[in-house]
Amino acid sequence: MTLGLPQFADLDAFDAWRAEPAGWLAAALDIAREADLPTGQVTIFRTGTNLVLGLGPSLILKIFPPQLRGQFLAERATLRQLAGRLPLPIPELLGEGERDGWPWLAMSRLGGALGSDLWPGLPETDKERILHEIGATIAAVQAVPPGPIAALGPRWPDLVAGQVAHCRDRQIRRGLPERYLPDLDALLAAVPATIPLDVAPVILTGEYIPENFLLEERADGWHLSGLFDFGDVFAGLGEYDLLGPSAFMVQGKPGRLAALLAGYGYGPGRLDDALRQRLLTLVFLHRASDPMRQIAIPDWPARAGTLQELGRLLWPG
Repeated sequence: MTLGLPQFADLDAFDAWRAEPAGWLAAALDIAREADLPTGQVTIFRTGTNLVLGLGPSLILKIFPPQLRGQFLAERATLRQLAGRLPLPIPELLGEGERDGWPWLAMSRLGGALGSDLWPGLPETDKERILHEIGATIAAVQAVPPGPIAALGPRWPDLVAGQVAHCRDRQIRRGLPERYLPDLDALLAAVPATIPLDVAPVILTGEYIPENFLLEERADGWHLSGLFDFGDVFAGLGEYDLLGPSAFMVQGKPGRLAALLAGYGYGPGRLDDALRQRLLTLVFLHRASDPMRQIAIPDWPARAGTLQELGRLLWPG
């Protein structure tokens, strides 16, 4: 007899249930056994959004609740579309299935150290090298045609319109100081002139951040060695994917920023007021936008009297 998976009214209820693996591990392992996947060495990954297990040293099982079927579709489509087309490893899709409306994917487990574990303590030369490699990886991903990913949505113009409509209320809820609201209103009013909508869409992950990449140490220091987690992939304006490393990793340091942009293919003269304005606007239109918690510049509200000053902190030069 197979072990069933429950249904939840909303993601909050699912998150509470996911936080206690004792309630779901048996069903997850039953799925693995039914798919002839190894179950001898199990690692439970507690971060992230879905149920994720390491099965021995070489396999990952990722199980998606019905409410996050869109993430399953995006991850599956992205792993297929990018397979063999990048200069660094991504997981190989090895199997898929569904139980009780919960789709799952089996994929290869990458080697390397998790970026978020190492990033804070790395020397500056390593950080600049890795940011250059991240920029180059973003460019390599965006050079691959989006194919079926574009059909999954959201369409870039629709995403921008939806984010604009809810941006002000969202930022108020997330604690943006009131003194920035007139600047935010001005950014939003200028979106039609600032953010291109009629673009050839490219593959976007929205999450080039330390939690989603792996590192390996070589003779000359640490390097990017793997990329994973494609559940939020869609297609749109390429510069959107500069936001994650800009906010979480560059920290307003000119050398790091230059490395990121150079890896992406933007030379020293590319950072101008127009690019800075686009990136600043996209910070507030990002699907996961929460600048009060995501911008890794210590006490940035005390250093930026206006949002334009924040833009110059994030992208100096």
